[in-house]
Amino acid sequence: MIETGLRNPKAGISLLGIKTATARYNALEPVLMEDALKRNEGVLSVDGALIVHTGKFTGRSPKDKHIVREASSEADIWWDGNTPMTPEAFEVLKADMYAYLADKDVEVQDLVCGADPRQSINVRLVGEYTWHALFLRHMLRRPDRATVAAYLPEFTIVNAPGFRSDPARHGCRSDTVVAMSFDQKLVLIGGTEYAGENKKSAFTILNHIYPARGILPMHCSANHAIGNANDSAIFFGLSGTGKTTLSTDPSRTLIGDDEHGWSDDGVFNFEGGCYAKTINLSPKAEPGIWKATHSYGSVLENVVYDPDTRELDLDDSSLTENTRSAFPLHALDSVSPDSRGGQPRNVFLLTCDAFGVTPPIGRLTPEQARTLFLLGFTSKVAGTERGVNVPTPTFSTCFGAPFLTRRPEVYADMFAERLEKSGANIWLLNTGWTEGDAASGRRMPIAATRTLLAAALSGVLDNVATRRDPVWGMAVPTDGPTEARAYLDPAKTWPTTEGYNAGVAALRAQIDGKLKELGLTLAEAAPAA
Repeated sequence: MIETGLRNPKAGISLLGIKTATARYNALEPVLMEDALKRNEGVLSVDGALIVHTGKFTGRSPKDKHIVREASSEADIWWDGNTPMTPEAFEVLKADMYAYLADKDVEVQDLVCGADPRQSINVRLVGEYTWHALFLRHMLRRPDRATVAAYLPEFTIVNAPGFRSDPARHGCRSDTVVAMSFDQKLVLIGGTEYAGENKKSAFTILNHIYPARGILPMHCSANHAIGNANDSAIFFGLSGTGKTTLSTDPSRTLIGDDEHGWSDDGVFNFEGGCYAKTINLSPKAEPGIWKATHSYGSVLENVVYDPDTRELDLDDSSLTENTRSAFPLHALDSVSPDSRGGQPRNVFLLTCDAFGVTPPIGRLTPEQARTLFLLGFTSKVAGTERGVNVPTPTFSTCFGAPFLTRRPEVYADMFAERLEKSGANIWLLNTGWTEGDAASGRRMPIAATRTLLAAALSGVLDNVATRRDPVWGMAVPTDGPTEARAYLDPAKTWPTTEGYNAGVAALRAQIDGKLKELGLTLAEAAPAA
């Protein structure tokens, strides 16, 4: 095996038993871009971004994710939410995947998860595809070149998209597999070109490690007031609810757009980049993401382009609704230099209500917030997962069920404790449908959402009279900014009262069913005088 590039000579991939034709360590962005093009893994946009297609998988495949059942971690794993794999099957899978890679040229990237240096985790990628190395180099944190020579990986992700697993032989569900062993600190990914599996595997690792350290891992974005890191805000939500859009606000400083930890010292980003949805991206509504998407070195997944001019068509969803742009944080204008903030003053639970009956904003009590955190109600937006083609109402506990390793109550109790200690204001923010449901209405205008968000952050909504919402029991402002006033009462936006009432009944039935399943009740907040 030929090994090249800057690395710790005492920590090569051969120590894991991986022997390939060549292994290149820690190539930088221009080199990765150049070689991805040479290998026909993508094409160059007119702006110098790398456009790639991810084949039949344009989203994650959560049903193909497995955790190895091992004595050291078995008691801590939430097996109702994770599919087990036997240690014996994992060993066969590992041997077969390593054999597949034996004649391949692989990229190795030595990266870091966690902006708090006292809590960071070293995660290494061994990838068959050059563009995957570029993607994860954008997404995770890049250690200083001076420290790479001493880098020791704590976890390793081995990704071989061309490898096909065998359910009978490997104890998995299909020819696609994501298998994680906490004993071996190893993740094996095969049969999918979708790069998001890499970053979500890293997130899953931290979801397992951090609770034991007293740190709440969160599927959220975060920002803080310009010049005041102690005025932080957190935005929980699944893909498509607006985490990236709402946190990349030019009037505030971005901490990160997707994954964070909440410790006694405050909030810190896990990542070093952004992974933004680009379908119907607008330069007016989202100027920062627009600029980064049209910049040199960004990785664009499944974005349609003109084959002659290489200009992007961000309104074309013919490949998938889940078109994405991956780029480093420094591509944005207003970014926290250390990716950290103080204890949050405001916490937002984002939902995307396809029933069209949830108000655009409402204030929650801490008790309601814990319950809604466990419910994790939203709608899966088309394309974010394999097989999701239309907005689909769903519950994803803790707003990140596919990435949780421990029981949801572990994270919910930590969430409640953090809320109590911080004294943060807690809001439900709906970015879903208005004037009807997903079939008959339209998405909540981003301008309305932004003005309500600004009003909440500034304290404008603190003294506004409220009413009790019939679905969630939360306190909903009866007045607000001009741009949002017409949307505050969903009943008044529907063409018929009967349609609205039917939507309320349908959503409430789903909520009640899930509450019963979880053994929870939804408390009501008294409206303000």
